[in-house]
Amino acid sequence: MLTLLSMFYYICLRRRSRSGTRGEALNSRRAVESGQRTALPVSLEVEQYAKEVLDFSSHYGSENSMSYTMWNLAGVPNVYPSSGDFTQTAVFRAYGTWWEQCASAPPRFRRTPQGFHSQDYIELAFEEPVYPIAVEVLETYYPGAIVQIQACNLNPFSQNTPADVRWEVLWSAEPTKVLTPQARQFSPTIKQISFPTNLLRLEINSSLLQYYTELDAVILRGLRERPILPLYKMPVIGVGDLSDSDEELADMAAAFRQGGDDDDDDGKPHNAGNGYFDRLPYELIQLILSHLTLRDLCRLAQSCKLLHQHCCDPLQYTQLSLQPYWARLSDASLGHLQSRCSLLQRLNLSWTGNRGTLTPSGFTSFMRVCGPSLVSLELSCCHFLTEACLEVISQTCPGLQELNLSSCDRLHPQAFTHISKLTRLRRLVLYRTKIEQTAILSILTFCMELRHLNLGSCVRIEDYDVVASMLSTRCYSLRSVDLWRCRNLTDRGLAELVSGCRMLEELDLGWCPTLQSSSGCFQHLARKLPRLRKLFLTANRTVCDADLEELAANCPSLQHLDILGTRMVSPQALKKLLQSCPRLLLLDVSFCSQLDNRIVQELSALFPKVAIKKSFTQ
Repeated sequence: MLTLLSMFYYICLRRRSRSGTRGEALNSRRAVESGQRTALPVSLEVEQYAKEVLDFSSHYGSENSMSYTMWNLAGVPNVYPSSGDFTQTAVFRAYGTWWEQCASAPPRFRRTPQGFHSQDYIELAFEEPVYPIAVEVLETYYPGAIVQIQACNLNPFSQNTPADVRWEVLWSAEPTKVLTPQARQFSPTIKQISFPTNLLRLEINSSLLQYYTELDAVILRGLRERPILPLYKMPVIGVGDLSDSDEELADMAAAFRQGGDDDDDDGKPHNAGNGYFDRLPYELIQLILSHLTLRDLCRLAQSCKLLHQHCCDPLQYTQLSLQPYWARLSDASLGHLQSRCSLLQRLNLSWTGNRGTLTPSGFTSFMRVCGPSLVSLELSCCHFLTEACLEVISQTCPGLQELNLSSCDRLHPQAFTHISKLTRLRRLVLYRTKIEQTAILSILTFCMELRHLNLGSCVRIEDYDVVASMLSTRCYSLRSVDLWRCRNLTDRGLAELVSGCRMLEELDLGWCPTLQSSSGCFQHLARKLPRLRKLFLTANRTVCDADLEELAANCPSLQHLDILGTRMVSPQALKKLLQSCPRLLLLDVSFCSQLDNRIVQELSALFPKVAIKKSFTQ
């Protein structure tokens, strides 16, 4: 028994020491054996704010300004310690769960690990690489959205790229709901890592927040030299220490290269004592395995030949979400999975492949084999994509119905012309891309089955009136259109859009400054779209009582309404709208000059099922 305990303890110590070098492990062992203390080196602690924002998944602001953009996270704080809604902060595009409840939201992928909560991210570069001892985030409004902080061994300001780009989790947690919207300095206890870093990544989940979270600055504290513990502390060993490390799982699909072995040395099968598991119907075993995550499926494939066969069955890979494994995914990973994905229908590669871990050639090789049966393809923030990649998608995915290229802002404008060959598209997301007018008109000409179209923050489209006119004549079945921050849509283009696309349920016209209520465009909209469930008129100062009265009279199914910033809506018109739209769940009246806090509180008491939002500054 003592021997078994000694072996168990030795295995756990080996796993704990894998993050260090062989020399460090030997030194630690000698320190334990001799009981000697090791002296701390004299190191200067460095405190630095983010120097540059390198990448992010979304933001509330515009591509042509600084208000509410992620670029506000670079440098010293602009707002902290003040609390409230300030334009000088970094704000992500969405919050709460209502976003996922919209008709335009895609269904959730199966096999998503329970520990993966991230919805958005931002990557920040600092001036000097250090061994981090603390990370502090200055949150100025509705804090609590950060779920993970990671560090990278790559120096974004250096020409020398490491052979293995490595990300290490400094801290992670489940989404939390902070009870107060007041500002705070968030400084979680972080893990020590074995390399210096000046590249941090914050991952965000705003699903439990009641309004947009706002971040002001990020501080990285660290040492120029690697810290050495003054006293080696004997680790507490638990069963959890026997789990595989991230390094062991870097190539998840490598498990498929070898099968299990349930044969004797003479090649004859023996009774593995599996409780007659192999006598279960094939379909029942497949059903049981369908509840495993991809990582667990890869592990299980190594246990025996029977389960290896089941774990490699293409029916287990009709849906594949690799987004949770973005930090480890490579060309080799796709190559190992390729033979199992002949029946693949839904693929999520969002966030993957950046900084050279995935190449265009590796992606196109995978698509040529696995693309023919694809129906849905998620490629949000995939900066490895090139025009050749989109060309291969258009050639190999004839049945593709959903394509998400959100925040692929490094794709050349010419690349988007290939999308017009995907004539069966029903959902197309081009948020924050460089698509130009010629390409979008070509897409709308041939993709007549479109149901959901997102052109938010597509600043290179010259005339949205022409786009709206094309939508009205080609896409009669359109259910949702996102025109967030399109700066040249006029009342004429809007009138054509709502007259031709009568099935619209969602319409985002937030921050479209050229639309004026005095033209009657919003009243015409309400009369033409009786199915309307979501309407964003964010920051349009001209929305008035007459517009709300038409919505109340013609749009009984309305669930989400944003009229932030209007100065011409009275409490009486708002109350009438609330009475006429019993399905209303979300109403944003922030910065509406005629609606003070007392009125909002009274309306909230009368209509408790409606989340009436009104932001503040102090």
